[in-house]
Amino acid sequence: MTRILVEVCVDSVESAIAAVNGGADRLELCGNLGLGGGTTPSIGSYRAVRKAAKDVPIMVMIRPRTGDFLYSMHEQQVMLDDIAQFKAEGAMGVVFGALSKEGDVDIGTTIRLLAAARPMEVCFHRAIDMTLDPVEAFRALKAIPGITRVLTSGHSERAPSERSLEILKTFFEMNSTNAHSSFKPSILPGSGINPKTIGTVMDALLPLGLREVHLSAGAWLASEMIHKPEGMGMGVGGEGEWGIWRTKEHVVRAVRQAVDD
Repeated sequence: MTRILVEVCVDSVESAIAAVNGGADRLELCGNLGLGGGTTPSIGSYRAVRKAAKDVPIMVMIRPRTGDFLYSMHEQQVMLDDIAQFKAEGAMGVVFGALSKEGDVDIGTTIRLLAAARPMEVCFHRAIDMTLDPVEAFRALKAIPGITRVLTSGHSERAPSERSLEILKTFFEMNSTNAHSSFKPSILPGSGINPKTIGTVMDALLPLGLREVHLSAGAWLASEMIHKPEGMGMGVGGEGEWGIWRTKEHVVRAVRQAVDD
């Protein structure tokens, strides 16, 4: 049986080390992962993770801010410049997503970003899960030469729900039935993947061609600060106000063992 690749998204050197030690085959590097789904990491962060992770491939998030995926021309230029920087640094690839006001894939912006990324790999991220029609969105992405993979929870907040698995199955079937298409982006299920849910995902999608899964295996780590001014913070709120987001090595290892069994 083909080995299932495990991708772990991280936003620090510490999390990258935990992910690799737990058995991650590939990393998705972000900034601010615990807050709004992650943003573009710094070049310094990339270099430090690259050094710590050694030969593990790194996909880099290209997202100039949290919030929606409708980007202004100024934001698109930031994304293009960031792509150029990470390409020069030797990243395996980049991860991005862009949508129209109406909730469709922004074809024009996607093509511009993809052209800047070549010959790197390109993953269209969970912006697809925010679209009006996930099937039409996936069909649109399949028509764009150069999209390597699509990260998706199956148009749900988290996989695997009954609905999300049906959408994911549809994506896999769209790849298999369109035998004459040259462009078949790999489908990367993510969000909600953990040791308790991976079995359900494997049972449903392995027969359809599942080859990789995505998870963060993360949680908030309590701050070691003794002095915490009462009522003071940076506006984040909740655990993220003082906490630090960290990948848990044992969670990655448990998923690794589950997909290898």
